[in-house]
Amino acid sequence: MPINAISLQDVAIGYPARHNSRHIIGSNLWANAQAGTLTCIIGRNGTGKSTLLRSIARLQDRLGGDILLGGKSVDSYARDEFARQLSIVLTSRPEAQSLTVGELVSLGRTPYTGFWGRLNDEDRTAVTKALAMVGMEKMRRRRVCSLSDGECQKAMIAKSLAQSTPIILLDEPTAFLDFHGKVDLLMLLRQLAHNEGKTILLSTHDLEAALQTADRLWMLDKDGIHEGEPKALVANGDVDRYIGHEGVSVDNDFRIKIR
Repeated sequence: MPINAISLQDVAIGYPARHNSRHIIGSNLWANAQAGTLTCIIGRNGTGKSTLLRSIARLQDRLGGDILLGGKSVDSYARDEFARQLSIVLTSRPEAQSLTVGELVSLGRTPYTGFWGRLNDEDRTAVTKALAMVGMEKMRRRRVCSLSDGECQKAMIAKSLAQSTPIILLDEPTAFLDFHGKVDLLMLLRQLAHNEGKTILLSTHDLEAALQTADRLWMLDKDGIHEGEPKALVANGDVDRYIGHEGVSVDNDFRIKIR
């Protein structure tokens, strides 16, 4: 049996609160994501999608349980080793507005360049390939401050691709993109998972897009995570329960129907 690329084991997420107490957003979280798959996290606002991604990425502490990457606890990875294992793209603009797009994407090579940060031929090739994959080759010399929100999001995804990690996390990566941009990006992520063997885990509010492109869904709610293939989650009623309206349902083509 293959080892899961990401495994949640009774994880609790949230924030420390005053007087040594804790504000728990989600608990009893069990889920798995295998290499070579695209998994979408969906859930209502406040259920902890972003918090879960940040906890997996070690940007904030989890409040309980364990998170495994490749069968090893995230706590067991040294800093540089972890940076070669997992990259994350957040929704906020980077604090690098004076850099060019090429310079920003080159920062993804930091885990490989050593103390001085000098790029070798392999690093430069990785940066060029990453820019090409998101269609930003011609924007290489543009300043980040001149980019639209959507263009900036693509540049951050290129930085993640240049990091050459087997696991990529993305928090609402299509939030600032138009319809065609959303389709292109989701198809790219699906291709990276299937053709490059990467584990792609992303959060989204776009239920239809998630149903139509993801290999698996993590449906996050107050009771934990309901996970499975989209077809199975539609068939067993989990998706209709997530929608929560009697007049709204999902058909066999994963289209939302309003009666």
